[in-house]
Amino acid sequence: LDPDFVERRRVGLENFLLRVASHPVLSNDKIFFLFLTEGWREAVLDTGFQDKVDSRLKSLNAMFRVKNPDKRFTALKQYSDELNTVISQLLRVRAKVADRLYGVYKVHGNYGRVFSEWSAIEKEMGDGLQSAGHHMDTYAASIDDILEEEEHYADQLKEYFFYTDAVRSVCRKHELIQYELEMAAQDLAQKKQQKEELAAGTVRVFSLKGMTSKLFGQESQEQRDSRLAALEQSIKEGEAALKERNTECLEFVRTAWEDIERFKEQKDKDLREALISYAIMQISMCKKECFNKM
Repeated sequence: LDPDFVERRRVGLENFLLRVASHPVLSNDKIFFLFLTEGWREAVLDTGFQDKVDSRLKSLNAMFRVKNPDKRFTALKQYSDELNTVISQLLRVRAKVADRLYGVYKVHGNYGRVFSEWSAIEKEMGDGLQSAGHHMDTYAASIDDILEEEEHYADQLKEYFFYTDAVRSVCRKHELIQYELEMAAQDLAQKKQQKEELAAGTVRVFSLKGMTSKLFGQESQEQRDSRLAALEQSIKEGEAALKERNTECLEFVRTAWEDIERFKEQKDKDLREALISYAIMQISMCKKECFNKM
């Protein structure tokens, strides 16, 4: 090839990689960002790094190129994304409310000190003011136990927040297996087409072998028979590989969906209990009349 052409392609590729590196999603991936920036040449020399990049590329490739995705897993991934977002928002709101509530309770500790100091200069109301100060201090201190109990319910929500990541990983795994199955089927179809063309002596698509035949003449019958035998063997191996991939995919779907069904059932039970218990705790907290004895 023309050296100038190769150099232009190299420069163009590097410019493309640098543009991709500025993508807001991919730039957050450390492996991709390192690969797509100036150190990519040195990085790919590291076998371990290359394995990670290959795995990541394969996963992305599967996600964008699967032709026949399983609608159940597609819907499940969307549901997991939505559940992750909802739980994240709920935890964020809960944290803000807890922070404000903590401030409201703790400010009563200041009132407690005021009443206690006031009681020292009052003769008739001294005991009452001292008692009021004591109740204010008790009220202010009670928020610690309240928030500790709240944290228990928040932890249950956080657990399912992380479970959504696990569910999405299952969906990505299925995409990859489905992609490999489709690639195996495509590879087998191509080999069968090559066999048909070789047997008929026609080539409908461009190939290096076809171009070589035009330049140097047709191959001998022995060479054709040898290629046919090799293709037949390759087709047998491809059929075995396709069968294996299909079995792997079916088994994965079966076991994964059993786990997903258990997850859904347990998730509904756990989240319902957590939210009901949290609501009961809030009602109980609001019903406490800390100043009745004042």
